[in-house]
Amino acid sequence: MEDIRITELEDGESDDICDSGGREIVPAKAKRAIVGAGARILFYPTLLYNVFRNKIQAEFRWWDEVDQFLLLGAVPFPKDVPRLQRLGVQGVVTLNEPYETLVPSSLYQTHGIDNLVIPTRDYLFAPSPGDIGRAVDFIHRNASSGRTTYVHCKAGRGRSTTIVLCYLVKYKNMTPADALEYVRSRRPRVLLAPSQWRAVEDFNKQRMEGLSAKSYPLLLSGGDAVVITEADLEGYGTGEFASRELKPASYRIARAKPMIARLSCLFSALKATSGCPTVPSRLPEIRAC
Repeated sequence: MEDIRITELEDGESDDICDSGGREIVPAKAKRAIVGAGARILFYPTLLYNVFRNKIQAEFRWWDEVDQFLLLGAVPFPKDVPRLQRLGVQGVVTLNEPYETLVPSSLYQTHGIDNLVIPTRDYLFAPSPGDIGRAVDFIHRNASSGRTTYVHCKAGRGRSTTIVLCYLVKYKNMTPADALEYVRSRRPRVLLAPSQWRAVEDFNKQRMEGLSAKSYPLLLSGGDAVVITEADLEGYGTGEFASRELKPASYRIARAKPMIARLSCLFSALKATSGCPTVPSRLPEIRAC
């Protein structure tokens, strides 16, 4: 029997499935179908395995708190919805496909919880850039209103972690590596596929390119100007990351000569009057140079 390989491919490479001799034996789109079939077969066995470990290992939690208003975890059961509500969850991001979704959106709505559904294939796939942006902004809107969001896939390891990392990158000003290290400190078993990690890096790259293209000039009297980038204005929120967010702003001073000239004149006048025995009631009027 000939060997068959299914590999993660870099951008621009052919997405074909080949035998050991390099011959194409399955059309490119079949990779997604094959992985999807395998995910369906493995869903219930792996779900039962996770439930079993959750019962016997205290550290194997179903969900973990990542931030004050953000939880990351595994697929919830219907019985978990009231518990999530008591924890203050008012938004849920579901990364599961329909066959692995155990809680219908209608049940969330009954408990006053908004449900953003982004079906994403398990194991080798990441949400699309557009879906990542929707989920990240959904979390941010909830957090800004003091509402907690629960982000989950099947096991709370790959697809959901991709979304959480992108949220930390955009709204907590973390690098992808720092975000991953932090999330692992809260949920040690997170594990990203190469395509999922690449999605986080691409998200960060696009964000940085967007920030570098935006600046806000602030004109001062006398011709002085301060240019403040959007990065200086982001991240002022509540929660555990407040100390990370309040970074010193980066300023670029342009045409500062008029202001410096005025200060020079003022210092010269003060020096000239320093030898006088009495201090005048007010400083003499100084004309700008």
